[in-house]
Amino acid sequence: THANLVANIPQINTWFAAERIDGEEIMITPLPLYHVYALMCNCLCYVDTGGHNILITDPRNIKGLIAELKRWKFTAITGVNTLYQALVEHPDFPSVDFSSLKIASAGGMAVMPATAKRWMAITGHMILEGYGLSETSPVVSINPITLKEWNGSIGLPLPNTVLSLRNDDLTEVPPGESGEICVQGPQVMLGYWNDSDATANAMTSDGLLRTGDIAVMDAQGYFRIVDRKKDMIDVSGLKVYPNEVEAAITHHPAVLEAACIGVPDERTGEAVKLFLTLRPGQGLTVDEVRDY
Repeated sequence: THANLVANIPQINTWFAAERIDGEEIMITPLPLYHVYALMCNCLCYVDTGGHNILITDPRNIKGLIAELKRWKFTAITGVNTLYQALVEHPDFPSVDFSSLKIASAGGMAVMPATAKRWMAITGHMILEGYGLSETSPVVSINPITLKEWNGSIGLPLPNTVLSLRNDDLTEVPPGESGEICVQGPQVMLGYWNDSDATANAMTSDGLLRTGDIAVMDAQGYFRIVDRKKDMIDVSGLKVYPNEVEAAITHHPAVLEAACIGVPDERTGEAVKLFLTLRPGQGLTVDEVRDY
């Protein structure tokens, strides 16, 4: 609803208030505004604070994007892991002036550790990873701007937002155990349009939205996504989450990108299949991947 969207604006802007000056921020918008992530975090939040949005209409043109970055004393940028990775891999990127940058945020997909590390090395700033979905208008958690080093988490819940991790019986699990993220807050949708059955299946009996994402909460209250519940690979009863495999293998210096999927296997039920893109001039054998 409009009320859901209106509620999410002060939730986000309050979170970043210490870093923002009304009317003076310049936001780079390399994401399409028809997606709720950019609509909220770039357009609506910066309209509310009088910011200046620079819309990048073709972010796949990395050379052109970098040329645009050089034109502006930008203070904020949003993106997804694939975009940040493409930027840090481009030879022209280190020549951009990052002296005005205050906030680099990411969502939509997990940020790979190797990408976050290279972004920090080049820009001097961390990628602040957050989490949300269309049904939550969209943001429910973000890492705090006071964070000193990238931690691989999706941060802490926004103001007036409850995150509860539930098992298959919808019983809340203790810290350190994995469970499905369930959300309650003013940004949570009323339901799916003209689909009461889908709405009922998405909500718990106590009024929380079931996201389908599996996470773990640590002792400090930070949430870490394990993977999508439906993406889990069951290998002889062992739970294998593609995100964890992809994050591990992209630490290898020869690997540029990785994708992990489950495939049917007569012996184990499912097996893990890994697709890799290697850096130019690099080689990697199957045995080396297994050993790694």
